Amino acid sequence: MPWLFLLLAAICEMSWPLGFKLTNGFRTNYPAIAGTFIVMLLSFWFLSLATTRGIPIGSAYAVWTGLGAVGTTILGMTLFNEPRDLVRLACLALIIIGAVGLKLATPRT
Repeated sequence: MPWLFLLLAAICEMSWPLGFKLTNGFRTNYPAIAGTFIVMLLSFWFLSLATTRGIPIGSAYAVWTGLGAVGTTILGMTLFNEPRDLVRLACLALIIIGAVGLKLATPRT
């Protein structure tokens, strides 16, 4: 269950940066600004649930930020036509490999 909380935290982590883009740097679209802050808080809350239920903080933080970065990058490529070159994709794959490695190396609680 703690890994499910961590996955939910990572999904929130990859979602809220879109709020920066959709709100023009928090200058427009006030409902989206509010939604962005709610998703940010959910991300922190799910991360805290994951760590209080047994995932070591170092592993949790690395997976949380790594999957958040990968997801945000993929969303940027998909929604905003950001570059998709081979080097970027290879680096994203390395982050995913590291996250999976931390999952496999973390002892069961």
